[in-house]
Amino acid sequence: MTHTLLSPMDMHVHLRDEAMLKCVAPLSAQSFSAAIVMPNLVPPITTIEALKAYHGRILEAMGEMIFEPLMTLFFKSDYTRAFLEEASLYIKALKLYPSGITTNSEGGVASMDIETLRPVLEVMSDLGLILCVHGETNGFVMDREKEFCSIYESLASAFPRLKIVMEHITTKESVALLDKYENLYATITLHHLLITLDDVAGGMLKPHLFCKPIAKRYEDREALLQVSLKAHPKVMFGSDSAPHPVHKKECCGCAAGVFTAPIALQALTELFHKHHMLANLQAFVSNNAQTIYGYKPPFKEISLVKIPYDVPHSYGDVIPMFAGEQLAWSLK
Repeated sequence: MTHTLLSPMDMHVHLRDEAMLKCVAPLSAQSFSAAIVMPNLVPPITTIEALKAYHGRILEAMGEMIFEPLMTLFFKSDYTRAFLEEASLYIKALKLYPSGITTNSEGGVASMDIETLRPVLEVMSDLGLILCVHGETNGFVMDREKEFCSIYESLASAFPRLKIVMEHITTKESVALLDKYENLYATITLHHLLITLDDVAGGMLKPHLFCKPIAKRYEDREALLQVSLKAHPKVMFGSDSAPHPVHKKECCGCAAGVFTAPIALQALTELFHKHHMLANLQAFVSNNAQTIYGYKPPFKEISLVKIPYDVPHSYGDVIPMFAGEQLAWSLK
């Protein structure tokens, strides 16, 4: 059995930099035709010069493979209109991180006050730039995303012309917002479709499944599954594939992130096939994102075959999800 996907895209990926970039960029390029690349490097991407240089390093790392890195800027509340007008020639979105809430986000927004954010968000609305948001407060870890929903509502109401992507949503409350506000959209990861907090810490701790936002409850996973399997037009696949070297994961102070880029399409095909929804996978991994972002990716045909795939134990110094396990589908 074979299933073909046309120009699949990853609408939220971390490609890192330097040696890690050279390791993981070709793995994303092998499966996807384009990807929204996160800007939270050290230091973060906040200038056009840094943006162009990073884009060049990504192209160099992936060689001749068909893959377009769609660039983003790290959101700052003091960007000027002139700066954003020039930056809009090179980016698809700005990524807003609450300060200190996740990996390399210390320079993020200290306050989600609407009036503080208004000047930049109004310019973004005028330019058609998308706002991507890591939506968590600094409250109790299981409630952080749910608590952020009121902020999403305030943003959606205050800036109705601004497309807002709720990144890597994990709760039923976030799912409910999709049908409440016309300008709210969402990315959903592979790992949040498959795991709950039980899988991370219910028995022996599994550091390679630890991520932010943390995996939630069974009812939250079910809500994510329903909108993904049905390819709700306002959701799209974003892996949030976040590689860390093994010594940063298997340690005290484990880094947050699940590395899924090289196995994402295989696992998604298995999941959608299991639920008899394989016909909807094309919309989830490409068509919806093309509509939301108003973007046509490079043409790329990816065929998956129902032949077992043995997931490598590692890619360089990075451990993937399902390391050493077998998936039911393989990339042809």
